[in-house]
Amino acid sequence: MTDFDVIIIGAGAAGLMCAGEAHKRGRRVLILDHALKVGEKIRISGGGRANFSNLHMTAANYLSNNPRFCVSALKRYDQHDFIRLIERYNIAYHEREHGQLFCDGSATQIIDMLLEECRGARIQTETTVLDVDKKEDIFTVSTNRGPMTSSAVVVATGGPSIPKMGSSGFAYDVAKSFDLNVVEPRPGLVPLTFDLEILEKLDGLSGVSLDATVKLGKVKFHEALLFTHRGLSGPVILQISSYWREGDTLSINLLPGTNVFDHLSQAKISQPKKDVRTVLAQILPKSLATKMVDWTECNGRLCETSDKALRKLSDHVNAWQVTPNGSEGLRTAEVMVGGVDTKELSSKTMETNTIPGLYFIGEGVDVTGHLGGFNFQWAWASGQACGKVV
Repeated sequence: MTDFDVIIIGAGAAGLMCAGEAHKRGRRVLILDHALKVGEKIRISGGGRANFSNLHMTAANYLSNNPRFCVSALKRYDQHDFIRLIERYNIAYHEREHGQLFCDGSATQIIDMLLEECRGARIQTETTVLDVDKKEDIFTVSTNRGPMTSSAVVVATGGPSIPKMGSSGFAYDVAKSFDLNVVEPRPGLVPLTFDLEILEKLDGLSGVSLDATVKLGKVKFHEALLFTHRGLSGPVILQISSYWREGDTLSINLLPGTNVFDHLSQAKISQPKKDVRTVLAQILPKSLATKMVDWTECNGRLCETSDKALRKLSDHVNAWQVTPNGSEGLRTAEVMVGGVDTKELSSKTMETNTIPGLYFIGEGVDVTGHLGGFNFQWAWASGQACGKVV
C-alpha cells in the first residue's frame, strides 16, 4: 500500500486548489513545498492584495504553442466560479481597470481560504524534493526528509520566475526525466532593456510615465508605459514582453489618439514663432518632448522647420520603432512563457498521456496568461480540473 493516494509537489495557487478538490473526494493527499510558508506568490501578488482573477477572461488572454489547450479547464472553472468561492468565505473584493479583481484586504485571505478548502490534507513545508521515480504503478518521491510513495503525483511547482521566492525549473526537470517535451521557457511579463546607445538618448527619462500603445506584429496593447534606467517597463511593456523575442522591433505610440503631425502643422500656422519642443511639450511630458526633438534633430522654431522634419518627429512619437536588446530576465519576470508541452497532457485532466498518474498544472505548463489576474485563473482552473480526477 502506498503512503498516499496523491502527492502534490508545490503548495502554491494551483497545488492548493488541486489538493482541496482531491481531498473532498476522500483522497489521501500530501502537499510538499520547499518554503517555510505556503502560497508565497499569492501573498506578494497585487501589492499584497492578490489580483486573483479577471472579469474579462477569454482564451485569447493566454499564450501557448496550442492556444486551444486552456479552453477546456477555463470553461469548466471560470472567473465566476472562483468569485463564488471567495464570496462564500466573505472575502471582500473590488474591480480595477481592465476587469482586474483584487481583495479589499490582504492576499493572505485567499491563502487562508485555500488552506481551509484542503483542511485534512497533509501539508509538509521545508521539504525539498530530490527526485520523482515510478516503478510499475507506484511513484516514489525522494525528499530531504526521506521517500514517500503514492499512486499519483501532481507537479505544481510553477516556473523559475521570481527566484528570490525560491522558484526553480523543477517542473521542467521532472518532465524531462520522464522523456516529456518541454517548450523552451523564457521570461514573460518582464521589463525590456535597451543597449547603451539608446539609453544615452533617453538619459534622464527614468520615472517618466504615460499611456501608450505598443504593437508587435498583430499583437497590440494599450496601457501605462514607464521609462526606467534600463529601458522600458509598465503594464503595456510587461504585456508585450511575453510575445517579444530577441531581435523583434516594437512599434510604440507615445500619444495614442493624437496625430502629432496634424497638431504640429496646425501650431505652425497659429504659433509659427514657437519652438517645436515647446509645442510638443504641451501634449507630452516636457522631458520626453525634449528627448524626442533632440533624437530627431527637429530643433528650432516651427516656421523654420520643414514638414519633412515635423513628419520625422511625429513618426518618432506616434510610431516609435525601437528594438530592445533583452529583458530584465528571471529576476523581475512575473511568469515564464513556455513549459511542459501541452501535447504531452490531457486538456481535461492535466494527466500526461504516456505516464499514467503523473500530472502537471499551473505555470509549469505551456500556458501563460496576460497581466491582470489571468495566470491565477489558470492556476485555479488547471488545479480544479486535476483535483477532480487525480
